[in-house]
Amino acid sequence: MSGDLKWNKIMGAGLATAFVIIGVQQVTGAIYHSEPPEKMGYFVDAPEEAAAGGAAEALPIDWGTVLPTADLAAGEAAFARCKACHSIASGGPDGIGPNLFGVVGGPVMHRAGFAYSDAMAAHKAEAPTWGYDQLDAFITAPARYVPGTKMSFAGLRDEETRVNLIAYLRSQGSGGFAIPAPDPARQAGATAAPAADAAAPVEGAAATGATTGAPVAGGGAAPTAETAPVAPPPTDAAPANTGER
Repeated sequence: MSGDLKWNKIMGAGLATAFVIIGVQQVTGAIYHSEPPEKMGYFVDAPEEAAAGGAAEALPIDWGTVLPTADLAAGEAAFARCKACHSIASGGPDGIGPNLFGVVGGPVMHRAGFAYSDAMAAHKAEAPTWGYDQLDAFITAPARYVPGTKMSFAGLRDEETRVNLIAYLRSQGSGGFAIPAPDPARQAGATAAPAADAAAPVEGAAATGATTGAPVAGGGAAPTAETAPVAPPPTDAAPANTGER
């Protein structure tokens, strides 16, 4: 009998301790509970470094100049940080993110069966093709370019790294997507065009290879109007250019 009472006392002490801990938590929460203010006392405006540096007025990348000289080895090294979510081999599986073989110049949401976010589906209705400019903007800041995307990657702010990465992505199944001719309007010394004008597509424009005569790496065929980005209006200073991305 004494042994039974001993264990009863131990169990009772344990239960009493648990009740005390729970009670203290409840009382403490009631005493120190506070509601968040309806309006914050201070607003801290922390503009991104792009805005601070005036990058909003920067010229778009001249793909016809940078892609032919891009460092594919450096681009492959940059892709190493993407391998946790993406594969890029032909016929490779999807991971957390879709397989990226042939993504450059291909349609947005190019992997049938992959569970893309609703935000990406809405973005596809506005920009259906992963042209050079579009892909560059997404890699720079995915959440800013496609608000609501499930891609949690913060982005690459270094332009040279992005150029090398995009050149590497193009070498993996997208060799038929033409590199546009160099565009003086996108080169240093040219006046930066308003962002809205630079991004506006032209309906009914022909494919890149057909309008600019741009070379196609690897001897691939020029893209069709269905997959290639369209050209922005020509200017007096330069021939018509795809403005891809």
